[in-house]
Order: sequence, then C-alpha cells, then structure tokens
Amino acid sequence: MNDTAGKPEPETTVLQSALRGLACRCPRCGQGKLYAGFLTLAPACDRCGLDYAFIDTGDGPAIFIIMLAGGIVVAAALIVEVKYQPPYWLHAALWLPLILATTLLPLRAMKSLLIALQFHHKAAPGRLVDRAK
Repeated sequence: MNDTAGKPEPETTVLQSALRGLACRCPRCGQGKLYAGFLTLAPACDRCGLDYAFIDTGDGPAIFIIMLAGGIVVAAALIVEVKYQPPYWLHAALWLPLILATTLLPLRAMKSLLIALQFHHKAAPGRLVDRAK
C-alpha cells in the first residue's frame, strides 16, 4: 500500500501543493482522495498511505468563504435594491440560492487548499519558546 517507502520525496512547489489542494487530492502524492464524504476527511491516503491525523483547518475555510460570498451577495443585493426596488419575497428568491451556491460549492476546495498548504509548509501547533535570561 505504501509504495513511497524508502524513496526520498521530491520537493514540491507551493503552486503544485495549491493545485493538489484545489483538486481535493492527497497533499503528499497528489493522487489519493482526501475526502470520504462531502467534508469528511478520509483516515489516510489510499495511494501513499499518508495519515491525515495531522490535519486541523479549524474554521479557516468557512471564514474565507463567508467573507467572499458575503461581499458578492451583499453587493449584488444592494445594486438590485437601489436599481429595481423589488419586493422582499423576490429578494429571498434571488439571494438564498446565491448564498447557498457561493458558500457550499467552494467550501470543499477551500478546505483542501488550506490542508495542502498546511502540509507544504509543515505547519504545527504553536509552542512557547523558553528564552534564557
């Protein structure tokens, strides 16, 4: 199962890592699946055997998506309101599907992008440093 055992890993660039992330693939080999469900991570890569236990994206992907989607939807809603002044039910009919599309569709790719960049930069939990006085 682990065909990379004993071989040195080739150095990947940030662009390669980002593309692996956007494709929702393993951050090490770029071939194995990252997800077992919509946002549920697989326990390990099915190609290279990388254990995904190190992954902790927290709320980062959701915050990025909320900020981008919020800007798009609010700008569009304000433009439509000022130009056409539609009734509130039409606002709900227009913006609820757009909110769902702009938040749910890119969430998976954003989460895997942050995972790939976390792996590329060897991110680890912060530690306090003892400084000699």
